[in-house]
Amino acid sequence: MAQMKSKYRAIEIDREDMLALTRRMNVKRTSITRVAGAYLDPDGFVDGTFNTRFLKLSGSDRAKNLEIAKAVPFAETNRNLKRYVIPEECRGKDSLWQLLMGARASGLENDALLDIFYDFVAERYHSDHEYGIFLFHDRYDIPAKAADHERLGESEQMFEYLICAICPVSGDYEPGEPECGFLFPSYAAGGALMNCIDIYQAAGKDGCLEKAVFE
Repeated sequence: MAQMKSKYRAIEIDREDMLALTRRMNVKRTSITRVAGAYLDPDGFVDGTFNTRFLKLSGSDRAKNLEIAKAVPFAETNRNLKRYVIPEECRGKDSLWQLLMGARASGLENDALLDIFYDFVAERYHSDHEYGIFLFHDRYDIPAKAADHERLGESEQMFEYLICAICPVSGDYEPGEPECGFLFPSYAAGGALMNCIDIYQAAGKDGCLEKAVFE
C-alpha cells in the first residue's frame, strides 16, 4: 500500500479555482448534465442503480443532488481535498484513469463503463453501512477574462469533468453527507489537468477513498 501510494505526487490546489466551480452549483445556474450512481450494501453488493438527465429531476431533487456534488470541490483545499498527479504507469489499459476518461467522454451515458466503476469501488472501498455512489457530469464554460481579470463575456473553452461522492444511505436510499469522493480531471488556471485527480475525505474519514484509489 505505502509503495503504491508513493507513486502519486501531491500538488497544491488553488482555492479560487474550486470556488469558480462551486459558484455555479445552484438550481438556477448549474450546468450539470447527468447524474448516475449505485446503492451498495456493506459487503459491496449492488442493490440498485440509477442514471438520468439532471434536468429531469424535480427542483427539490436537483437541490439535494447539488449539495452532494458541491461538497467535494467546496471542501477545505489541501486538507480535506487533496490533489494527486497520476503517474504514467497508472494511466494504461484497464486503469482507473482510462475508466474515468471513458465515463467522462460518454457523459455518463455508457452504463457498461459505470458498472465496471461500481465494481471497482465495491472491491476496494470498505464500509460498515449501506452507501451510495453518486456520479455527476458537468460542462463548465470557462469565461474569457482580460489581463486585469475582468470578465470579457463569451467563454474561450470548456472544462468537462466528473464529480464522485460516496454517501451513507438510510431508509429508502436517503443519502447523508458525503464521506469521500473525487473530482476528475483536476481544474487549474482555466483548464483541465488531465493527469490529476482531486480526492475528498470528510473529517474523521481520512484515507478511506485514498486506499480505494491507490491500492
